[in-house]
Amino acid sequence: MSNIGFIGLGIMGRPMAGHLIGGGHKLFVHGHGTPPKELLEKGAVACSSARDVARGADVIITMVPDTPNVEDALFGPEGVAEGLSPGKIVVDMSSISPIASKAFAKRINALGCDYLDAPVSGGDVGAKAASLTIMVGGPERAFEKVKPIFELMGKNITLVGGNGDGQTTKVANQIIVALTIEAVGEALLFASKAGADPARVRQALMGGFAASRILEVHGERMVKRNFEPGFRIALHQKDLNLALQGARSLGLSLPNTATCQELFNAAVAAGGAAWDHSAMARVLERLACHEIGQPVAAE
Repeated sequence: MSNIGFIGLGIMGRPMAGHLIGGGHKLFVHGHGTPPKELLEKGAVACSSARDVARGADVIITMVPDTPNVEDALFGPEGVAEGLSPGKIVVDMSSISPIASKAFAKRINALGCDYLDAPVSGGDVGAKAASLTIMVGGPERAFEKVKPIFELMGKNITLVGGNGDGQTTKVANQIIVALTIEAVGEALLFASKAGADPARVRQALMGGFAASRILEVHGERMVKRNFEPGFRIALHQKDLNLALQGARSLGLSLPNTATCQELFNAAVAAGGAAWDHSAMARVLERLACHEIGQPVAAE
């Protein structure tokens, strides 16, 4: 049994923390407001600050929305850094800037501790099912110590390289996911506008080369009009900002990533920041003046 700290108990963090308790570990938790009742009933220890989490735990995990939130949790007043002692391991499972992640690692290393950036993919479904993909950057010695903890939350766990490489991999993942959501949205919109049943079209495509996890899960969301998050558009918008900022610094052009970001921007402008990212299809529908599944009027 290990003493593990978990900071950030939102849509993703809550079930991830629950799996750690289920694995027999003692958990110290901190987040906005009162920790979830189900975690406390299972034995989680509520801490008043990130500093107190770090004092009680040997491995401290952060799972918060964005780069400034990670920086605040680690280095702000009563942050993790104030509670660290040499030999502890800090693991950031948020999706943030690779450049910032490298800088955070250096600051944590200066305190005698290891740092892993370990963002995840799989959304709330993967978090609940403990089937997340976990992309890790950092020293192998720390990865091997933490891997049994990762295995309680995910299935596909890969040490990609050094600090920052996990976050770089997550940005690449988010590019693929966004472009695939856009492609699925266009395909189902085309089929619907042409008069075909988009649910049956999706079913047929699932047996062919176009099959994907996005078509399976988010295609169903589009057909059934279920845009409760999941993974909020505002968070994917943030991830594509990281991709486009990184591309500029590298002298790259990512034209289709930029297009998807504009579609997310339009969704946010329409009040959809909290929609699931599959709701990118709603913007495509507005451009077409047609909703996926809407009957086509007879000519």
